[in-house]
Amino acid sequence: MNYCTRIVSDLASIGQARWNALVVGSAADSPFLRYEFLHALHTTGCASPRSGWEPQYLTLWHDDELAGAVPLYRKHHSYGEYVFDWAWASAYQQHGIEYYPKWLAAVPFTPVPGTRLIARDLPTRAALARALVTQATASGLSSLHVLFAPPEEISELEQTGLLSRRAVQFHWFNRDYSSFDDYLASLAQPKRKKIRAERRQVTAAGITFKRKVGSEISDSDWQLFVRCYASTYAAHYSTPYLNRRFFLQIAQTMPQALLMVIASRDGRQIAAALALFDRERLYGRYWGSTEYVPCLHFEASYYQMIEFAIERRLKVFEGGAQGEHKLARGFEPVTTHSSHWLAHPAFADAVERYLQRETGGIEAYVDELQERSALRRAAATE
Repeated sequence: MNYCTRIVSDLASIGQARWNALVVGSAADSPFLRYEFLHALHTTGCASPRSGWEPQYLTLWHDDELAGAVPLYRKHHSYGEYVFDWAWASAYQQHGIEYYPKWLAAVPFTPVPGTRLIARDLPTRAALARALVTQATASGLSSLHVLFAPPEEISELEQTGLLSRRAVQFHWFNRDYSSFDDYLASLAQPKRKKIRAERRQVTAAGITFKRKVGSEISDSDWQLFVRCYASTYAAHYSTPYLNRRFFLQIAQTMPQALLMVIASRDGRQIAAALALFDRERLYGRYWGSTEYVPCLHFEASYYQMIEFAIERRLKVFEGGAQGEHKLARGFEPVTTHSSHWLAHPAFADAVERYLQRETGGIEAYVDELQERSALRRAAATE
């Protein structure tokens, strides 16, 4: 089939209905790929040319129908990606070669595995992979990076000459637990004891929690969350990637996908955690507090979220990038994938050798993590 290829710098030119018709109900369906989330990132300035994220969405059209798309950016730095290529950029700089701008196919600031070659069928997906490489090659930019794609898309991209890279995240899996205590029963006794001790410590500090979904989240709750979110970044001397306008916009456009956990003490709200969810998965993404309470982060961002996942019968809770400490709390190692193409032959060869060594290390690391699983052996093999 013949497709027309277009680069789109503004999703509004495609429109919400047409974009979501490609995404919603398909294998690509995810809160982070829906028009409401991506468009909010752009219109609020979080992911925009001014912030170093220049939208250049690669789209395939058949007649007037959107057949496929890649969330593609001309990227002017490596912040907000969670698949680190700083060493590659430094090597380019040391040899007097420009690394930026580069091409990046990803959801900005969102290390959530999911579809990157959004296509209505397999032939279109293959055409997208080819078009993506053609675009990168013809552009004269240094490189192309496709982050957190599923293995089947990685295979498709490998066939076009891209190099594959692996990393590790930690996800919690719901084995049809009936309650949080049922989940705890699946853990080894020392881990079970530790979690119960952490929860008692938070309760003893006088902290109470409310979980709110969608329209239950009030304007004052959003004000609290934004204040807590900014405060936590400030405590680490850094600037948040996302701004108040972004959160308020998704609160209006996609409330059905939002969960907020609010912590209070003595009638004062002191912390909040925000997650997105769909029919199968919960994605813990954002957290903040106005004061420090031991173990509060674990309770608000992990245990309250797990309770919600069990109540809603969600299959998986993705707790964000990295975080080996999650292993002790019943999360399990999951391998994530990315694909990379570098225009410079010598650097491409060097990166390929590096990735071969790194992959061996990742495989050994996952084996080691599985040996240290908090799950009882019987539960881990079910």
